[in-house]
Order: sequence, then C-alpha cells, then structure tokens
Amino acid sequence: MMDLALLERLVEPRWSAVSRAADLGCGTGRTGQWLRERGVEHIDGVDVTPEMLDLARRRGAHERLEEADATATGLPGGAYDLVICSLIDEHLDDLRPLYSEAHRLAAPGAAFVLVTFHPHFIMTSGMPTHYTNAEGEPVAIATNVHLISDHIAAGLGAGWRLAELHENVIDDAWLKIKPKWERFRNHPFSAAYTWREDSGAVQGLGSPPPWLPR
Repeated sequence: MMDLALLERLVEPRWSAVSRAADLGCGTGRTGQWLRERGVEHIDGVDVTPEMLDLARRRGAHERLEEADATATGLPGGAYDLVICSLIDEHLDDLRPLYSEAHRLAAPGAAFVLVTFHPHFIMTSGMPTHYTNAEGEPVAIATNVHLISDHIAAGLGAGWRLAELHENVIDDAWLKIKPKWERFRNHPFSAAYTWREDSGAVQGLGSPPPWLPR
C-alpha cells in the first residue's frame, strides 16, 4: 500500500519496455522483485546497509548489488533507461544529490521514478521511520520532511522533466490493514513521481499530462 500500489498506478514508464534499471536504496530487494515480475531483466541495486543487501541477494532479483550511497552509487553513467528509488529520500538532508545522481545514471529518454512519504503525513502523524532491534526495542531513524516543492526544485534543477505525479490517500483499503489509522482517513500518505530525462521537451499549455482526467 505504501509504494507498490502507487507504482501500479503509473502510466509512465511502461515497465515491460524497460531494459536496464538502477534501484537506488534497494533495501531488501522488494522493488527489484516487483520490477522483475513485470519483465525488467537487468536490475542493478545499491544500498548502504550490508544486512539489507544480504536479504536482497536471497531474493535474487538483481543482476548486480553494491554497497554504496544512493547519491554516489559508482554505477556507470548513462547506462539505465530506468532509475528508481522507493521510500529513501526522507533519510537525506538534501534532495539535490539524489536527483543529480539519478540524472547521471540515466540514458537519453530514461525515466526516474521516485516514491516518497508524503510530507503532509510525516508532519501530521509525527511518525519517524523506525525499526525493531535485536532486543525488540523500537529505534527511530532520522526523518527529514521534503515538501513537494522541494522535489520539483531538485528535479528541475538536475535537468529532469516531471511527467507524472500520484498521491496515495489513506482509505478503506488502507484501514483494512491498519485499522488504528482511522484518525488519518483521507490524509495523503505517500506520493510517486515519474521524471523524464528529455528535459528539453515542454508540456504544451493546451495538453494536460496523460494521468489527469480530460
């Protein structure tokens, strides 16, 4: 519900047409597995946490896995027709290095898909990213709030063109899984952006993007 449901809603890119993808902050390999199930054959992933990479290797969805920062991957430039990251930007103080690195990796015409926690939800809930340690204690991870305008500024500044944007609202489907979140009903939880490398193309004023109702 957080991220994969949003990826399902995207019109761009056409997943089956993707040849090679870079999965930034790949974690346990969930996104890579999702891409593989949709026909993406070549996926390289990076993550800063060795334990996460061990889990990703067990999934077997990635062709190559490297321990590296999502903002400085060491992967070859201009080599990917899809760059993707999911639920990692809240761990970054500054979005600009992430968007710049994605643009460096992108082949001409490539897409950059980014799924993020919605800033509204983080500010409303006050809920930081957290995990449970070996002792069973919850440990909070630093969570940065990046407004939608911050993403737009970082993307345009790196040479991307925004092609699509979806926001995910907590609804009945959500509450079947998380009934205790009833107080957040109708609040936006996450968002998915599709950026295109062809920054020279400008959306005509009379031509709304394809995901908006006509």
